[in-house]
Amino acid sequence: MAKKRGLSKTEINKYRKKLDQERLYILNKGKVLRADFHIQTDDLMDEADLASSDIDQNMLMRLGNRENLYLKKIDQALERIADDVYGECVTCGEDVGIKRLDARPTAELCIVCKEEEEKRENLSAHGRKPKSLGASLGHKLGLG
Repeated sequence: MAKKRGLSKTEINKYRKKLDQERLYILNKGKVLRADFHIQTDDLMDEADLASSDIDQNMLMRLGNRENLYLKKIDQALERIADDVYGECVTCGEDVGIKRLDARPTAELCIVCKEEEEKRENLSAHGRKPKSLGASLGHKLGLG
């Protein structure tokens, strides 16, 4: 395992700024996505138009769900910064690593723990199920 060194204040501020920017971008973009969730009934002349509209709405919902999940991860990362534990693996306490945080500022697991988690998920039936909110919501509604 990597030696624990922690992040400097400059590094923490860099990641906080990056996370804040991502958060604002998603929130501003989300307003656009929500505005697109309406159907113009005049435009739906036939079944093909209706099917096309359904596909478009489904895609927008999936993108919205994905962004909602990412927004939650951003908020959790910002909480870890506030709690002064950002950059520490939530499983083993070791450093997540600068390269990993540069690639994924919301990362909460070091690479070793993340690989172990993925192995466990792949071996379980639960790990092979879709992880999107849309898939679980569709199942609850009897759509999947």
